[in-house]
Amino acid sequence: MKTVKFLVLAALLSLAAGTANSADRAIYPDPGRARADLAAALKTAATTHRRILLDFGGNWCGDCQVLDLYFHDARNKPILDANFVLVEINIGHMDANLDIAQKYDVPLNRGVPALAVLSERGALLYSQKNGEFEAMRSMESTSVTEFLVKWRPARAGCSVMVVNC
Repeated sequence: MKTVKFLVLAALLSLAAGTANSADRAIYPDPGRARADLAAALKTAATTHRRILLDFGGNWCGDCQVLDLYFHDARNKPILDANFVLVEINIGHMDANLDIAQKYDVPLNRGVPALAVLSERGALLYSQKNGEFEAMRSMESTSVTEFLVKWRPARAGCSVMVVNC
């Protein structure tokens, strides 16, 4: 079983490394777009009744690359798309958009990727305080699934344990 996990991790790291070097696969947009992207997400979330998921990181970050892979895998992408407006916030090399991270109580000195969840109206519901996803390369996709399910908005008639509600 450890061999299988190692091979899966090696494949993900290889894919993440290739992704990180690909100019057309940059996850985090130019740092100057963060405020406009956040404003657009607030409008979208309000009209679609989804939460806002802020993902602070950089294209240089291998753990951020793995988180992006997990966000878009077959199990997590439907949960993400149905319940969240994802905003990738580029922190440069720990020198950009630090004020946004501070506003949403995300201590970047604990590591990236770092996440915050906002209500559809922009109120802070959760901020990652202890680098929970900093070691994403050693985590499994199910940890992202659990996070998304936990922080998605409640809907009438839905059980917390039902993933596709």
